Amino acid sequence: MAMMRLRREDPRVVGSFRLHRRLGAGGMGVVYLGSDRRGQRVALKVIRPDLAEDQEFRSRFAREVSAARRIRGGCTARLVAADLEADRPWFATQYVPGPSLHDKVAEEGPLSAAEVASVGAALSEGLVAVHEAGVVHRDLKPSNILLSPKGPRIIDFGIAWATGASTLTHVGTAVGSPGFLAPEQVRGAAVTPATDVFSLGATLAYAAMADSPFGHGSSEVMLYRVVHEEPHLLDVHDALAPLVRACLAKDPEERPSTLQLSMRLKEIAAREAQGLHERRPPAQRRGQELDRPTGRLEGPYTEQQTRRSSGPASAPRPSARRPAPSRSGAAPRTGGSGPRPQVSRGGARPGKRPHTTGAAGGAGTKGRPGTRPGPRTTGTGRSGPRRPANPRLLRQRLVVFVVVTLLVALGIAAAQGCQGPARGMGGTPVPVRDGVAVPAYGSGPDAVRAA
Repeated sequence: MAMMRLRREDPRVVGSFRLHRRLGAGGMGVVYLGSDRRGQRVALKVIRPDLAEDQEFRSRFAREVSAARRIRGGCTARLVAADLEADRPWFATQYVPGPSLHDKVAEEGPLSAAEVASVGAALSEGLVAVHEAGVVHRDLKPSNILLSPKGPRIIDFGIAWATGASTLTHVGTAVGSPGFLAPEQVRGAAVTPATDVFSLGATLAYAAMADSPFGHGSSEVMLYRVVHEEPHLLDVHDALAPLVRACLAKDPEERPSTLQLSMRLKEIAAREAQGLHERRPPAQRRGQELDRPTGRLEGPYTEQQTRRSSGPASAPRPSARRPAPSRSGAAPRTGGSGPRPQVSRGGARPGKRPHTTGAAGGAGTKGRPGTRPGPRTTGTGRSGPRRPANPRLLRQRLVVFVVVTLLVALGIAAAQGCQGPARGMGGTPVPVRDGVAVPAYGSGPDAVRAA
């Protein structure tokens, strides 16, 4: 709340309170910041001199103060002291630190749905205590609501009146703030607790839109809209719009009670607050999107990798988006006594034995894994577990191996036959034809010639 220095005409001491600053001025008087001997700070209102000379006003003011003493609860500024017999009547209430709802919205913009519902629930609960004391505020508006650290507080009961008393309204005159008055106040009819419900609905609409639901204009224009036109609630949150519209009903009988309003606003505040907490932060959503399935068919690959893997059963499964390295940092081993050779994507040429890579930065040795453990690197530069060999490719290699072995055996046999002429028994040379020894059917030179 803005504070101003005291003027020359302002008193310095009122009752037992010393005045320090001006808090504001209104149609009924001036409000000061004061303190008592114990240092307790109060908001002290001094009535205007012209109103102090009106005996009818003094009697009504006395009934108002008496009714304010009956209000219990922490929803309002507690009445500390009052002097109704002074030359200028005054009363002091507990000082509430914090900005008004009007100033907060003007500086920071409209409140969220959860904030509006929370403030409205506290205010409606406070009005329950006010109405139970037989008092109607009659001037509930954003500037009369202070947002203290302990919750909103209703202040300025300057035109409040006890239920059933005559109104402060004369013919053609309305006491209050245009845009927040109820239609019955404009017409000069009796006020009821439903009157404060209408003002609360207009106040909540202002908090949600940063504007009056009946627009702007002169006092006459605003009062006419309150009585004859519907409020504009297009910018009010969807969760609050139906309830605010019910509060702004022209007929007081159609408005909800303060108790119903309090319960409903508490439900909306809890639901809106829970909806805000359930929203995931963007960083968390991005992290979870990386683990979503990409739609690729990886079932056969996963099953085959599970059967051949000799690591622990809890090893992480490779992702279709990016293969993850094993826990030890080295390529996973497959069944058998030794590591399985790395196979390129295009397969190996028949007759050539594949080799594995060695340590990083050096050439690999045939049939022997690298000496430094680490993730195996493929041709694309990505690290991850080795892809399993194709069974069809293994069968082709086996066939090629058998054929090559047979050809080598035949070649060895042919090479041994070409080393020289074979000799028969007794040292007789055996004739050879086309690399094959021809047996003799006799002995002596004639047998050789016959052959």
